[in-house]
Amino acid sequence: MLAHTSHAYHRPGVMTELSERTKANMDVVLEETCRQLPHGGDHDSRRFIAERLIEAAQSGHSTLGELGIIARRALADIIAKDG
Repeated sequence: MLAHTSHAYHRPGVMTELSERTKANMDVVLEETCRQLPHGGDHDSRRFIAERLIEAAQSGHSTLGELGIIARRALADIIAKDG
């Protein structure tokens, strides 16, 4: 899950506080998206999608709909790369 370690996500030079609702939405979207991968996705696939979600959330995209679009695009990138 994304929200276990702290209340902020760290990126080089950037520390952005995300709301509890945003983190919960990110968790839900990550789990729903990874269900489409065999065995819920491997570590690298889950991390790739999670990183995209974090970037989107830090840019102000926090709804389930917005995050779902980002996650589906990331999933499509994974499938295209593996295909």
